[in-house]
Amino acid sequence: MGDHAVLDVPEKPAMPKPGQAVQVPGERGKPARMVDCITAPLYAAIDLGSSNCRLLVARPCNDGFKVIDAFSRVVRLGEGVREKGYLCEAAMERAIDALRVCAKKLRRHPGARLRAVATEACRTANNRDEFVRRVQDETGITLDIINPDEESRLALQACSALLDERPYAVVFDIGGGSTEICWIKVDSTGKTQCIETLSMPCGVLCLTERYASVEERRERFEAMRTEIRQRLEEFAKRNCCTDMLDDDKVQMVGTSGTVTTFCGIALGLERYERHKVDGSELRFDDAERVTELLLRMEADKRKGHPCIGNQRAELMDAGAAIFAAIRDIWPLATLKVADRGLREGILVDLMRADGHAIDPCDARRHTVSHIPATS
Repeated sequence: MGDHAVLDVPEKPAMPKPGQAVQVPGERGKPARMVDCITAPLYAAIDLGSSNCRLLVARPCNDGFKVIDAFSRVVRLGEGVREKGYLCEAAMERAIDALRVCAKKLRRHPGARLRAVATEACRTANNRDEFVRRVQDETGITLDIINPDEESRLALQACSALLDERPYAVVFDIGGGSTEICWIKVDSTGKTQCIETLSMPCGVLCLTERYASVEERRERFEAMRTEIRQRLEEFAKRNCCTDMLDDDKVQMVGTSGTVTTFCGIALGLERYERHKVDGSELRFDDAERVTELLLRMEADKRKGHPCIGNQRAELMDAGAAIFAAIRDIWPLATLKVADRGLREGILVDLMRADGHAIDPCDARRHTVSHIPATS
């Protein structure tokens, strides 16, 4: 692990009320300036993953930050990259089209400080430099291809609010091109230390492609689940994870479209509602129930489900298999569901760097929902 493995969560600062002036450090040694949180500066984060392109624009306000604009589109940038070794033209065009929309939105928010990151698809592709140049030329956006440690750090920073007093945690992010697993130590003050991160080249997109030749769905699901479980076993053994389970010392936080979709289905939502999902507890027995439901659900029903949709439908079996394997290795009772990730982590970084007292425990506040017990 690199220097980014440790997240130091400070004591919760007192945030200003709307209209209250706050002091913000000046640039390059200039005197500090006063702003209020109605006219606070804007910050923007773009996460270009193997499956999705996402944008958040926000400003510091009250006890965290207020999102004022957002965008998300499935682009499947990582399509075929594991097999071919490069980003295909159609995938690059889809991603650049989505980034054009991001650029257009950003023009409505002049002066917003932006960080745009790309993850596994670009890390893997041998034509990534060409793609980054095209993005710069065609959209004006500068992409930063981040390594797995930085990806994990940002996700942890966004999700740290969901950790409780238990001393160990598994935090995972199921992506399109990779899945990151973090084994975390949490001390009594809330400070988190990432003991080890495992980045598996197995996301929902590349796993779906790799097992496309297995026609029977349950056989395909079990094969994917077995592969992921085998990849995780040595990591868990090396960190003595099993030894901690019986003493109730381990908690779990999951952040990904797979986990939030599972939670939405378990809650019986008629449409996806972030405030009901983010921060919710999902029981493992409910996750098993949703898994069985998905495996029995025909393609048209998956596409028509309000928490799944057409673009995610064919990737759900792979996501369910990865999620099931994680539960196999860490057989806990519940996990916390996080509808937050790299974008929120980036925003916290940017705002803190400018002197704003942003506590990730309060950034983008969540409402905890409890899933009723099944009969």
